[in-house]
Amino acid sequence: MNKILTIEQVSKTSRRLKSEGKKIVLVGGCFDILHAGHIEFLESAKELGNILVILLENDEKIRLLKGEGRPVNSEDSRSMILAKLSMVDYVIRLPYLKNDADYEKIVKKIEPDIIAKTSGNRVFDWEINYVKKTGGKIKILKKNRKYSTTKLIKKIKV
Repeated sequence: MNKILTIEQVSKTSRRLKSEGKKIVLVGGCFDILHAGHIEFLESAKELGNILVILLENDEKIRLLKGEGRPVNSEDSRSMILAKLSMVDYVIRLPYLKNDADYEKIVKKIEPDIIAKTSGNRVFDWEINYVKKTGGKIKILKKNRKYSTTKLIKKIKV
């Protein structure tokens, strides 16, 4: 089974999983240098349902969000590493998305039962509206502040 899906494959896969009675949990992020904080978050998210789906930001978007020199690992590497984790069921490599409406369209294709985020990450109005319409939930999971990709990079540069 290929765990890395294209946007085009999402709707079909989601419908199949829903027909099997599976509860889909959706997370998103950069996952540039995988560390223990990422693993804790992904394990906690997986415990919320049956299927864990990751929306993985593309390289161009990470450069915009995190600055020059990022990502450290390419989208190809990051998606492969995430797909190898036992708690991850699917990774969706995002194209460069310009606005919230682009994200919303993809989330609607996935039809998650739960959107999991770490504390400190913004919950968008469209996400609140989506879960109200679908009966889904937004779960805020505690972020382990001991771990940070940015801190790791600073340590390496010293």
